[in-house]
Amino acid sequence: MNQSIKLDCRGLKCPQPVLQTKDALEQMAAGEIEVLVDNDASRSNVERFAKSRGCSSSVTEQDGLYRITIRKSGDSRPADDAGDASRYTCEPVRRELVYVVPSDTMGQGNDELGRVLMRAYIKTMKDISPLPAKILFFNSGVMITANESDLIEPLQDLAAKGVEIFSCGTCLDFLGLKDKLLVGKTTNMYEIMQSMAGADKVVSPF
Repeated sequence: MNQSIKLDCRGLKCPQPVLQTKDALEQMAAGEIEVLVDNDASRSNVERFAKSRGCSSSVTEQDGLYRITIRKSGDSRPADDAGDASRYTCEPVRRELVYVVPSDTMGQGNDELGRVLMRAYIKTMKDISPLPAKILFFNSGVMITANESDLIEPLQDLAAKGVEIFSCGTCLDFLGLKDKLLVGKTTNMYEIMQSMAGADKVVSPF
């Protein structure tokens, strides 16, 4: 006879959601477990654990709550590398955050003020968590990566931390800066569009 178990794991620290799921799976020969969690890391770990135990799962999300439905059949078998449930620590799932910088000024209005704001914007990036995966400079934004200024060092620091920095090659060429790039690499519109389309979130200072 198939069993049905519901687990409310909201607010629980890892690996508790996985451990409760493990206990529930061990109680049943076959059936369905519904696990409710309130963060993406727990959702990911519970799903991975269910898969490691040979179970299928599906997820629905609403208002930041994840409802994971795990189905165990009579012939479900753990994977060879299933391991101990306690190893599923809930480290945050890395999301790809992409910053786009299409100008050397921030916002619209007074250009002098816009450059002051952009300097503060660039210098503050290193203090934001999570760091972006990529920063894309295009149009007059490439003037930031191809001109000597006190913004080069903070951008180099970001690059040292694994942030990829790209400047539009067409833009550099148009502005006569093709051979003056001081940080990061050149890119093209196809790669810019691919990066933006594949990002979980795109942030612009406009």
